[in-house]
Amino acid sequence: MQKLKFQSAWDKTIAEEDRKKIKTAFENVSLDSGRNIQFSTLWQAKNHRGELLVAVLVHNTSQEDFSFLDQPMTYFINDKTFAEHVFSPPIIVEKQTSMPWTFIFPKGSFVSNEPFEGGELSFPS
Repeated sequence: MQKLKFQSAWDKTIAEEDRKKIKTAFENVSLDSGRNIQFSTLWQAKNHRGELLVAVLVHNTSQEDFSFLDQPMTYFINDKTFAEHVFSPPIIVEKQTSMPWTFIFPKGSFVSNEPFEGGELSFPS
């Protein structure tokens, strides 16, 4: 059975309102049984450095732990590639676990003058 877990740094620093939003998103998610790693977008924003922040729930529905090591990621908006970057976050998503994480796309990895809301994160096909 899928469980929700917060990485230790998130668990210590997350605002209670954001924790509630994440728990609600987790409780309402519908996962595809045919895909081991899935993402549910929580929110997007740009920070003061102009980087694109995409917060997601990473769902590992497999029977093995998963780590992102030099993993190319794509952020799509309306089925069009908006941002691409290679990530190696210091996390391991345990088997049958969902975990919130924010992927930070640096300036230059996306078109900065276009709207960025409403997209989906995935591995490139």
